[in-house]
Amino acid sequence: MRKFALIGHPVAGSLSPRMIEAAYGGRYRYDLIDRENFDDAWNAFLDGYYGINVTAPFKQDAFARVDKLSPNALATGAVNLVVPSPEGGFAGYNTDVDGVLGALNETGLSFADVLVVGTGGAARAAVFAAKLMGCRVSATGRSLEKAAALGCPVVTFEQASKLKPDLIIYTLPGSAPVPVGLPFANAVVLEAEYRYPALSSVECRLYVSGRRWMLYQAAAGYKLFTGEEPSVQEMLRAL
Repeated sequence: MRKFALIGHPVAGSLSPRMIEAAYGGRYRYDLIDRENFDDAWNAFLDGYYGINVTAPFKQDAFARVDKLSPNALATGAVNLVVPSPEGGFAGYNTDVDGVLGALNETGLSFADVLVVGTGGAARAAVFAAKLMGCRVSATGRSLEKAAALGCPVVTFEQASKLKPDLIIYTLPGSAPVPVGLPFANAVVLEAEYRYPALSSVECRLYVSGRRWMLYQAAAGYKLFTGEEPSVQEMLRAL
């Protein structure tokens, strides 16, 4: 039986084990590998798992470690799923892009101007997904230097407060202070954090939970793991 895992730090409370159990009726094992050091987590993967999901803070480390990159991974510079490559070695994917697109497509709305808040792997996926939708994208974060690496115009928090985006994709950790003055009121807000969201009560046009992002990125990833279509309806019930 193939075994899968999530590597990252911290990973306690992740819904991934419950999701894959629901997706395939408990036929696959899924573990949480919590390590502070990427090499330790990677070695645990090599010791007994067919594929892994990768979460913070290791998405860029995994990008550098794999032998082959999918177009989404190459475009974002981040890897959140690793499986063996048919050509040998390991292939890296970024299904966070699928998560963003799926969560936004189910709103039935279209978007023109997008503000991405944050600078990590989730922000990279958000920027690329927004570009795939044909949107104008700006980014802001606690480090403008890191924001500049996202490949779109960068604004300070103060400048962001004067924008009028119709979509804000918020990727800061739920434990981080919410920047003052962000223009939530008239925007659809998609928050990446689903365990400890910071914005679930924010006044906005429509709040889209990170659980929707999680659902669609997981569905895309589990198909890559197993070669089988997962039961999205059962995954939804688990969520």
